[in-house]
Amino acid sequence: MEQSGYEVKQQRGVISFRAPGQERFTRLRSSTLGKGYGQKDIEAALSGSGRNTEQPRQRVNLVIDIQPRLQGKGPGYERWAKVFNLKQMAAALAYLQENSLMEYEQLEKKASETVERFHTLSGQIKNTEASLRTNMELKAATVQYAKTRPVFQEYKARKYSRKFLAEHEAEIDVYQAACADFKRILGGEKLPKMDELREAGRKLAEKKKKLYAEYRKAKADMQEVMTIKANIDYLLGYTEPGRRKE
Repeated sequence: MEQSGYEVKQQRGVISFRAPGQERFTRLRSSTLGKGYGQKDIEAALSGSGRNTEQPRQRVNLVIDIQPRLQGKGPGYERWAKVFNLKQMAAALAYLQENSLMEYEQLEKKASETVERFHTLSGQIKNTEASLRTNMELKAATVQYAKTRPVFQEYKARKYSRKFLAEHEAEIDVYQAACADFKRILGGEKLPKMDELREAGRKLAEKKKKLYAEYRKAKADMQEVMTIKANIDYLLGYTEPGRRKE
């Protein structure tokens, strides 16, 4: 970097660079420069140890339908758009080669599988979140039930005294609401113990976290494959009416 004309400084174990004419130094950190460009990553690459030396594949974007966009734009835009499209097609081809999808039917199958995977995980997340809400409702109802049950038992022992009801109406209402929640949620099944409910809630929370990690990856995979397929369709002219059948 020094040989290339950069000013280099080290402070508190952090290396920073400043190009000629640059006002502030740029710290050599992944959080600043991006994944794979932190100090340890670059040192590993220079030493040949192989740590994070392989950079992620460039994201593929949809190609630009140039002709409809040329109106009001100069030749510079047309040149840029052509180069942009070439880069996207090259990235798409690299993906197809890496994943052995050189037949169009294979690409279609891959696209269908990624969409199905995405929707399957979406459904699983919704079901898990619904189970979590039910678990939380049961725990809340159990707490309210435990708090107000002695009052209701006393009310029952006094043969449903109107005077006692007037004095403890709020607690009795809470008790009856908790019982109604049990009936609605459990449908006559035995109420689990609080420890069991807590353990079930913990497992559901872990499952949700795991599913969301898989969901984010599945979404990225789906978007990538669908973008590549759209670019290949554009290249083959499948977006034109009747061309696919031909």
